[in-house]
Amino acid sequence: MRKFIIIVGVVLPASLIFLVFTGYNMLFEANVNEQVAPYTLYVDEKMTIEDLYALLVEDDVLLAPEGFLLLANKKGLTAPKTGHYVLTASQSSNSIVNTLLAGFQEPVRIQFNSAENLEDLAGQLASQLMTDSISLLEAFNETRVGWEDASALGAYLPDTYEVYWNASAAAIAEKLNQNTVRFWSKDRIAQAAALGLTPAEVSTLASIVMKESSKADDRSLVARLYLNRLEKGIKLQADPTVIHAIKRANPGAIVRRVLKKDLDMEDPYNTYYVKGLPPGPLCVPEKAALLAVLNASEHEYIFMCANPDQPGYHVFAKNYAAHLVNQRKWTRYLNERKIYR
Repeated sequence: MRKFIIIVGVVLPASLIFLVFTGYNMLFEANVNEQVAPYTLYVDEKMTIEDLYALLVEDDVLLAPEGFLLLANKKGLTAPKTGHYVLTASQSSNSIVNTLLAGFQEPVRIQFNSAENLEDLAGQLASQLMTDSISLLEAFNETRVGWEDASALGAYLPDTYEVYWNASAAAIAEKLNQNTVRFWSKDRIAQAAALGLTPAEVSTLASIVMKESSKADDRSLVARLYLNRLEKGIKLQADPTVIHAIKRANPGAIVRRVLKKDLDMEDPYNTYYVKGLPPGPLCVPEKAALLAVLNASEHEYIFMCANPDQPGYHVFAKNYAAHLVNQRKWTRYLNERKIYR
């Protein structure tokens, strides 16, 4: 009996030491599977620690998941802080719990190249963030100095932004607007003024240029043509503004060809009907389009037409007679392809 007690007295402490040592390793040694690291984790306001644990187990993130929940509960982690987290192979269960407790998240990169309107912009960004499109739209509709009313589309410069995934809609809108403010340096404002335009008016013209041409080396020529017309007091007569007016009246309209009857459409965005620039941009203009206007190539053309010999580009003319020749060629091109609308 005495021998048995001695054996138990030796073995039991050894077992306890082993268990403590094993438990320590599980909680404080590297515990993230290298095969899935770095592991990206998005935590929203609905996720509980149990949900998070289940996700980590399902994705085989933890090499030894035992004790993770116990540790989290011990430290009071019942509702992880929202955010975007990146778990690395060197992290232990304890490190993960501490990261979630403190909310030490990693920023994300969001981007957009352009947007048809603020609703489109809100939708594009909502898919990349925790916030919803309705909240973003409300934030984008807040009045920005210099970008009031219809000019609001120019207040948010297309770019790549680094933000926190759980940032508020207001913070996102402010981030985008401040980038626009930085873009409009004193030198660029002076460039715009030399053209007789404000930054908001440059944005409006840039949106027309964008809609008119998708070719970088064509846009600068198109921009100068419109600037020439503005300087001479000639109506812009820009087809994209007619299409925009049509879609304002009928959002589902598909317009591949502008018809003569469309030119008389009474709409403030129809530059065949109104003189000068429309009230605001037709879309959120790209930085490249803004620069195409500010750095427009010098020429004296006041007429242009799509070039059937070089799709995506335009042919230019200094007088109406030459323009009619180009226009007939384009009309014939459309008719041959049975593009009537």
